[in-house]
Amino acid sequence: MPESPAEDGNVGQMLYRIEDKGKEYRSYVKSGKFRWFLREKGSPESRRGTVIFLHGAPTQSYSYRVVMSQMSDAGFHCFAPDWIGFGFSDKPQPGYGFDYTVAEKEFHEEFEKLLEVLEVTSPFFLVVQGFLVGSYGLTWTLKNPSKISKLVILNTPLTISSPIPGLFQQLRIPFFGEFTCQNAVMAERFIEAGSAYVLKLEKATIFGEQWTWIWFVTCILLYNSFKTDIAVYVLILFHSNALLEAARKSNFNEMAIRISSGFSSGSWDKPILVAWGISDKYLPQSVAEEFQRGNPRSVELKLIEGAGHMPQEDWPEKIVDALRVFFRV
Repeated sequence: MPESPAEDGNVGQMLYRIEDKGKEYRSYVKSGKFRWFLREKGSPESRRGTVIFLHGAPTQSYSYRVVMSQMSDAGFHCFAPDWIGFGFSDKPQPGYGFDYTVAEKEFHEEFEKLLEVLEVTSPFFLVVQGFLVGSYGLTWTLKNPSKISKLVILNTPLTISSPIPGLFQQLRIPFFGEFTCQNAVMAERFIEAGSAYVLKLEKATIFGEQWTWIWFVTCILLYNSFKTDIAVYVLILFHSNALLEAARKSNFNEMAIRISSGFSSGSWDKPILVAWGISDKYLPQSVAEEFQRGNPRSVELKLIEGAGHMPQEDWPEKIVDALRVFFRV
């Protein structure tokens, strides 16, 4: 296919131009029934230990690429997977080996399987960011404190006062949520709305690629189907989406309460760094401050000026500096 801009509405050309972008230093790893898309930098023999980076919804591990590169240069072995159902990882349909009615439990179990395949046995450094699956990373940590050496939290809902963005509220609305989830620019709009900056075009296409493919298939199905078949095809497609299913099955407030109490004084004593982009349009600085007050001996708060909801994307150098100091071993 010629490499000409897809300005004439040719969706095939648009997909051709973005295919495989954002897949640097990566591989696919099979654990259990599913394939994880995994970014890796550094060596298992890295002298300073292993760091695992977990993204939130509706994004993917691509946001950690710069941080990972610089941390591996500093002597760390780094992994950043796309959660099952997100990014370039497998996207199972409900009833096909992945039960979205107990999404948190399923994500925890699949993450455990991934750690086994990666042979991560010693306590490791964990970095978590974002909504929904980002929160699942924290609730997994509460169940497995012995597997963590130190924990870093970047802009994640941590208390009951954490607002729920409009996107996740829309996903809960019948039919409206289905159409919201098919928006090819949903991810990039969510990221830009929570940031102090506008995404460059190349970054935007990578963050949005997982949703672009869903939108593209929807267009084909609608074009090739009779009206009597459209509803069936679209329902099948909609219900294959992890973001939609997980958002509807998750209790955001209950999960925030568990996180807040689980990491409070008397419940948690391992070191935590909260590195917070203060220009976050979704989660105000007060959320991080409230969380720190719950366990001032264990929680260190570092405010990242000039960064928004995804500080690892907005200002990766500042995040790397904070991690290197906090992970000093």
